[in-house]
Amino acid sequence: MMAVVILLANTPFGMIQLPVIKATTVHIPVILGAILLGPLAGSILGATFGICSMISNTMMPTLLSFAFSPFMSMTGIGGALKAVWVSIGCRIMIGLLSGWLWILLKKIKLNTLIALPITGFIGSMVNTVFVMGSIYILFASQYADAKNVGIDAVWGLIMVTVTASGIPEAIVAAILVALIGKVMLQFAKQP
Repeated sequence: MMAVVILLANTPFGMIQLPVIKATTVHIPVILGAILLGPLAGSILGATFGICSMISNTMMPTLLSFAFSPFMSMTGIGGALKAVWVSIGCRIMIGLLSGWLWILLKKIKLNTLIALPITGFIGSMVNTVFVMGSIYILFASQYADAKNVGIDAVWGLIMVTVTASGIPEAIVAAILVALIGKVMLQFAKQP
């Protein structure tokens, strides 16, 4: 699973460039790993995703790399630690919360065909909400400067990203986690 995360994080398949946004798929194996292997393994896979994100934003910086790479910090050590949280901490939360959600849904005996897409959707939204929410809370001023807008416009820009990117990604994650997860769970049950 870790190899799949690394492969997706380092190829165009993990960040699919669409006309307006980049659609992220790297979180899908993190969610699947959390379902199959538990919250700890999901957290490790999320950390792998985060480390790949941090390396990518360090080696090939973009306008917002300051929020993902401690080496691009514009505000010293504090900014570097915040960037580590955004790039790695938020991604750990994908695996941790997806794994816990899966355990909860199985404990209440929710049908697997319903539990899988719910876990996929929510796991994907954890990625979007934690990353974009953390950028808003920790880097609003720098985000405004990078986007060349007033600080009062940051919330709107964050919400546009959550709506335009996060929700479609979550729908795709729900579908793919349901399809792939069903097959993987069947193989996992084999002796």
